[in-house]
Amino acid sequence: MKILDWYILKRYLVTFIMLLVLFVPIGITVNLAEKIDKILENEAPLMEVLEYYLHFTIYFANLLFPLFLFLSVIWFTSKLANNTEVVAFLSSGGSFWRFLRPYIVGATLICLGALFLGMYIAPWASKGFNEFKYEYLKGGREEARETYNVYRQINENEYIHASRFSPKNNSAYNFVLEHFEGNEMRFKIEAQRIVYNPEEKNYTLHDYKKRIVGKDSDSLIHERKLDTVFGFDIDELAPVKYMAETLSYGELTDFIELETRRGSGNINIYKVVLYKRWSTPVSAYILTIIAVAVSSVKRRGGMGINLAIGIAIAFMFVFFDKVFVTIAEQSTFPSWLAVWIPNIIFGVLAIFLLQKAKR
Repeated sequence: MKILDWYILKRYLVTFIMLLVLFVPIGITVNLAEKIDKILENEAPLMEVLEYYLHFTIYFANLLFPLFLFLSVIWFTSKLANNTEVVAFLSSGGSFWRFLRPYIVGATLICLGALFLGMYIAPWASKGFNEFKYEYLKGGREEARETYNVYRQINENEYIHASRFSPKNNSAYNFVLEHFEGNEMRFKIEAQRIVYNPEEKNYTLHDYKKRIVGKDSDSLIHERKLDTVFGFDIDELAPVKYMAETLSYGELTDFIELETRRGSGNINIYKVVLYKRWSTPVSAYILTIIAVAVSSVKRRGGMGINLAIGIAIAFMFVFFDKVFVTIAEQSTFPSWLAVWIPNIIFGVLAIFLLQKAKR
């Protein structure tokens, strides 16, 4: 690489790091100002608070690094354009593609680091971040569980369903267990309420009914109250909402496969987390190209105009990303497509702006 390549690459990386160094403490300060009352009220230990903000820093940086990268590229490329350095390079015979090369190298380095961060380090940080949040800031970890219309496959032959699950009381309501052999139901257990007894490690079923399916007729057993043992743990009824965020890539794929077999209704939410780990680093490439195309032109309004255009594009990207992710999480819309649509739209925009900047 030539001197100019090293110059641009160094400015690229240094500006990005400086932006992180500036904004992460601001994020921590704002978060602390909002949460300090609950932290003091719940008497969170100092070491756990410090660990929370370490996890918060990693979580925050991983979530917003494409936008930080985008704004840092606009900032220093606009300075190059205002100092007529871009014009000087192109006037010397260099092509715009040649000017773009150190940006692509820098984006590659950052995106490889972000890919590793998102696959392995960010899940660890997300676990600590969410555990502290639900333990001290949201009134208990039981609130982190899905609690309505729980449906699970607990083994090859048995399925369970509950209209509501209460982690605080270790109980579920309108409980149903169905046992199949092949395609035929052998028996069905129903209870108005089921309670797990941790000391005895068994379950108490209230208004217990068991229907045994026979060849000619069914038999029905009814008890007002019955203690029994099941081959599943009470925690299996509902995993925590943030479970997918806390798993490494390999663990997450296994978890999605298991939840699919169990018939979980949150599969699209888990798949969104999986696909975002690939799409987020790619979005950094796209935003880098857009930032160079927008800010490499010297404008009459100076750097402020470039920053205004860049911030508008960044907000549009965030808007599209949130809209399609929400659609995927709350419908049957393909999660992989929802995650990649913003990259596709802004990839087309990047090509258009790049062609315009070359002229």
